[in-house]
Amino acid sequence: MQRERLGTSWLLAWRTVTSRPWRALLLCGGFGVGVGVMVVLLAVGEAMVRQASQERLVGGGQVTVLPEGIDIEVLTTGGLGGLFFSVPNARFVHRQVLSSPRLADAVTVAAPQLEGKLLYLTTPDGVEHPVRATGEVPSATRTLGAMPEIAQGAWDDDAGDRRWTAPTLAELRHDVDHFHRPNDGLANADSWGEWHYFNVLSPDASRWAFITFLVGGDVRGDRWGGQLLVTLHERGKAPRRFVTNVTRDRVRFSRRDADVRIGEGSVTVLPDGRYAVQSVAREASSGATLAVDLVVSPAPRVEFPGATLASGDFASGYAVPALRATATGRICVASRCDEYVDAQAYHDHNWGGWRGVTWEWGATRAGEYTLLYGRVTPEDTAGGTSPLFVYVTDARGFLALFRPKVIRYDDARVVQTADGPLAVPATATLFDVRGADTLRVQLRVDDAVATDTRQGLAERGEGDYARGLARPWFVQMAGEARISGRIRGKALDGRGRGFFETYR
Repeated sequence: MQRERLGTSWLLAWRTVTSRPWRALLLCGGFGVGVGVMVVLLAVGEAMVRQASQERLVGGGQVTVLPEGIDIEVLTTGGLGGLFFSVPNARFVHRQVLSSPRLADAVTVAAPQLEGKLLYLTTPDGVEHPVRATGEVPSATRTLGAMPEIAQGAWDDDAGDRRWTAPTLAELRHDVDHFHRPNDGLANADSWGEWHYFNVLSPDASRWAFITFLVGGDVRGDRWGGQLLVTLHERGKAPRRFVTNVTRDRVRFSRRDADVRIGEGSVTVLPDGRYAVQSVAREASSGATLAVDLVVSPAPRVEFPGATLASGDFASGYAVPALRATATGRICVASRCDEYVDAQAYHDHNWGGWRGVTWEWGATRAGEYTLLYGRVTPEDTAGGTSPLFVYVTDARGFLALFRPKVIRYDDARVVQTADGPLAVPATATLFDVRGADTLRVQLRVDDAVATDTRQGLAERGEGDYARGLARPWFVQMAGEARISGRIRGKALDGRGRGFFETYR
């Protein structure tokens, strides 16, 4: 009887399917969708439970900022603590992006947090213990609504928290602009060079000065020293070069602050964040003495935070504390002085091993915008080169970053060198598209000078090795830049003066 009932049920089911196939298919499809939805809901619920109990998951806020390439699934698998990652240039992201005036209407607070960071604690008896540490800025976490209940004691900001989130202008300069030391694994450490660089442009754009305070050589040993170098340029004329070389006992620099003294010259960060720049040097050809006495005032928020590039035993660092600045003071040669009042100025800081290194570089104003572009190429680069970067700012700080693959030069200009005529750029163009944003930068050069690095110039840290360079001519250019394109839906249009560098 049981078998007969089962056979009848199968027969009825089969005839129902064959007599109404589309209806049966619809019912089966609906049943399948229902089961699928239940599976998804159960999986989501399980993931939520796991996240809620995941001790490494950072809580609070509406947006979590992670390094590029980190999958959100990492947050639920425990991999977050295993990777030990951090957000590169986190302080810049916090200050110039998340806490910038540009996002003031959308961001109430940005709270930097480290969760489950692996550290090693060494006790007085030399025993090492792995520990898991958490770090945060208490006031920001409290405003975010993610502060845990404090069972005992206090958890408030200290001086380090305040300096990280809201430094004074002088503290910011020292943090970005301090000096360094060669990496332990750096090959050819005698090629190490680090310098403060300033330029200043006259109001009629007919004269400009490049001012360098350089520490060169392996500063970990005895074979290093300092150099003051000032080159004065006047459109259509040969540059004048003033140099003072000093031994290491007359050099003062620090890895904690930006102040430097080389002989009678110095760079000093004033309490209000401006730079006092003083230099004394002598022209080799005439013996004339030059004296520089300037105060350089960086524009607020218009800076490049600094980055270090490393490839094998190569290292190169670069920061721009004053991408847009003004200079007031004087530059005197003998008894003749040029006075500057709020003149266009710029300041950057370079460090690294410079043996065989070449670069593309430019810094320019373009109306309300200020641009920085560049690329560093080590001597051992094989095949293609990396894209350039173009860093765009306005009065509210960082605006956009572009990565054009090439800078297209038209070498229609000719300069005279000791080896004869040399073709150098007359114009250049950079172009890039990043999502909905576009940028075109057009450069027109109206003055250029080529320096032979095979002479072993101290400011490059090259020495005799420079004589084997494939592109030995260091070309410094002045001219006009014009930008066009669109960023965040706003059309770009601006032009202004700037300085550019390349090699030939």
